[in-house]
Amino acid sequence: MLHPLPMQLDVPLFGIVGLLVLGLAIVTVWQMVRIVDAYDKRALTVFGEYRGLLEPGINFVPPFVSRTYRFDMRTQTMDVPQQEAITRDNSPVTADAVVYLRVMDAKKAFLEVEDYKTAVSNLAQTTLRAVIGDLELDDTLNKRQEINARIRKELDEPTDDWGIRVESVEVREVNPSQEVQHAMEQQTGAERRRRATILEAQGERRSAVEKAEGDKQSNIIGAQGEKQSQILEAQGDAISTVLRAKSAESMGERAIIDKGMDTLEGIGQGESTTFVLPQELTSLVGRYGKHLTGSDVAADGQQLDSLDFDAETRELVGLDDIKEILGEIDQAAEMDVEELEQQAKAVKDGVPNAADADQGGDGA
Repeated sequence: MLHPLPMQLDVPLFGIVGLLVLGLAIVTVWQMVRIVDAYDKRALTVFGEYRGLLEPGINFVPPFVSRTYRFDMRTQTMDVPQQEAITRDNSPVTADAVVYLRVMDAKKAFLEVEDYKTAVSNLAQTTLRAVIGDLELDDTLNKRQEINARIRKELDEPTDDWGIRVESVEVREVNPSQEVQHAMEQQTGAERRRRATILEAQGERRSAVEKAEGDKQSNIIGAQGEKQSQILEAQGDAISTVLRAKSAESMGERAIIDKGMDTLEGIGQGESTTFVLPQELTSLVGRYGKHLTGSDVAADGQQLDSLDFDAETRELVGLDDIKEILGEIDQAAEMDVEELEQQAKAVKDGVPNAADADQGGDGA
């Protein structure tokens, strides 16, 4: 009755052992397989000995005795905490930055430094304080690019030994103390007021110069107009004189005889009985009497006619040049009008012309 019992006990024990073996196989496979992401690399150690880097994908390692350490191969950002520093001109400031870095050699990053992120962060903090301490306050506020370049240069050499490359460093904020900020605000306000005063003075000076320039142009145009008026008036008098001379030429000696007869008529109306006549007048009267009576007309067949001016008189009066004179006067008047119009347009547009420059040179 008691013999079948041991057989029943062996069956559950065998199942438990099988389960243990299956679980151990699953754990062993789990320990043997390492899946590495595309942007990662893993350092492999077996019994504490460095064996190499696991590439992205499925990797098989010795189970239970292997350890892997993950390294992200992408560009990483790391904040540099806010640091207090003293500038070269003894002004306290606070500054912080951000560092962009990338693991270039995972083996060095694993073997040469314990924690590359902590190491780079501490190095960036000390370098930031050192760089700011070498600059004056105004330079720390204005020369951000120079500060970034210097910090990156200081970080390059030590991080290269760790297999890390610092791609960029950006200083985010540099804040002076409250007292310095208040002094800077007062300085900025005073500078702005000074600039406003200078601009206002320059505007008034410019306005005065423009007004004086306008008055100058107006006076110049007025003087030009008056000059042209005087020239035209003088030219008109000259033309009148020439025309009167031309008319006198057409009258000739007949006009002189007529004037002499009028004079004789006036003498005859006087109460005096004694008259003294010039020889020229008596000659004219004789010639005029012959013309009136016609006593000598049949004999010589000559009519009393106007006499022409001699060559000297014609040259003195300018009878031969009257057409040329009239043409020059018309051309000069036309040129003067065009010049006045150009000068008026130049003054309106605010462009100085050559005539003004000549007058300015003569005045100097």
